[in-house]
Amino acid sequence: MPRGARRLPEDCRRILGESSLIVHAGDFTAVQVLDDLVAIAPVTAVHGNMDDAALRERLPARAVVEGEGRRIGVVHDAGSTTGRYERLAGWFPDCDLIVYGHSHLPEVARHGGTWIVNPGSPTERRRAPGHTLAVIRHGVPGLVNLDK
Repeated sequence: MPRGARRLPEDCRRILGESSLIVHAGDFTAVQVLDDLVAIAPVTAVHGNMDDAALRERLPARAVVEGEGRRIGVVHDAGSTTGRYERLAGWFPDCDLIVYGHSHLPEVARHGGTWIVNPGSPTERRRAPGHTLAVIRHGVPGLVNLDK
């Protein structure tokens, strides 16, 4: 979430409210944003490079969670695009799906038997073509464009 008065889009809030688990790959920027998400559904999250000290104390740099019958690895910064999939697979060798953030560029890709997902951002588009989030249904990730 960016700093300031922006809020999650209503479609995003609705989707999160229907979710059994929220996975967040960092850059909350303030503890209140994390607390707001926890009030909607269970959250597994990692801290991002823009997160304040309170968030860095509360959240790990990497996490693994079970959700939708899949083992999910989570990290904020996946590093350079060169070798990214191999690097992520090395960090999370037993995961079916790996979620990363930082670039705000939405992506769903397959690397061997592992899904690699960057959900983009519902609030801070930057260079991405739109505001997005990712949803996992029946073990398969997909992107949701919130600008429709």
